[in-house]
Amino acid sequence: MDLNTTPVLERVMPQPGASFLVKHYADPSIRVNKLPNWHYHPELELVYVRGGHGRRHVGSHVSHYRDGELILIGSNLPHWGFTDRFTGNKAETVVQFSTDFPSADFLNLPEMRGVSDLMDRARNGLSFGGLTRTVQGSRLERLIDLDPLSRLLLLIDILQNLAVSQEYESLNADGFHLQIATHGYDRFNDVQQFISENFRDEMSLTEIAKVASMTVPAFCRYFKKVTGKTFVTYLNNFRIVYSCKLLGDEHSTIAEVAYDSGFNSLSQFNRAFKKHTGRTPTEYRSDLRKTIVGLLPD
Repeated sequence: MDLNTTPVLERVMPQPGASFLVKHYADPSIRVNKLPNWHYHPELELVYVRGGHGRRHVGSHVSHYRDGELILIGSNLPHWGFTDRFTGNKAETVVQFSTDFPSADFLNLPEMRGVSDLMDRARNGLSFGGLTRTVQGSRLERLIDLDPLSRLLLLIDILQNLAVSQEYESLNADGFHLQIATHGYDRFNDVQQFISENFRDEMSLTEIAKVASMTVPAFCRYFKKVTGKTFVTYLNNFRIVYSCKLLGDEHSTIAEVAYDSGFNSLSQFNRAFKKHTGRTPTEYRSDLRKTIVGLLPD
């Protein structure tokens, strides 16, 4: 199994004297393996990909972008990296900041209401297009060359511009949104690791509760609080998201994808997939291929 299907906690460590982290990759093509690919963190993440085309995989949402991407990802929303050696983009800039950036008191000021609302909307993932992507993405790239104070002020202004922009799409990627207290990451990582290693098999609540060192009733309450879903619903969503990856990346039959994703029958898989995505697996694969063909240069 590809271990990168496990959402891994990423530790975000800003540089000394900074309240947020800025990373710029002038040549993303050399980043052959960005590990962990499938990860989450309590910080929000603003990513600008200049040029190129690739895949968005944010929470339960899977789609493709072309001619670059500007995306804001909410706290604890698992996602894959957006670039690799096949993306063909010119540069990538990543900014990660806390949920109370730049401070809780500052964020509560009336003037920051729009930014505060933006950060709340970002819990489902926001993809920006048009002039917003071009202009604000270009400004985001400037952060790497500025002194700390200028960098802070510019980022706040960029967020304000994103807050008032109408050129965005909500990815509705809340299927895997996590609400984990800081002290609970290790426990949830143990649970998530167990799910990742055993999702193809039948998994009882007694089994998974034991991994968390909890009784079944206590585990059910804990899991619903963290994920917003029952364990059974979350497990099925996990299997569906994994099947989306197989449908997009491999040449397996629909039946093979169903069993490889942990479903006991093709009919069960078809029903669960249609309920989760609004499409049958066959329709999803067909639409995905049309999208990919549309992204290719003429």
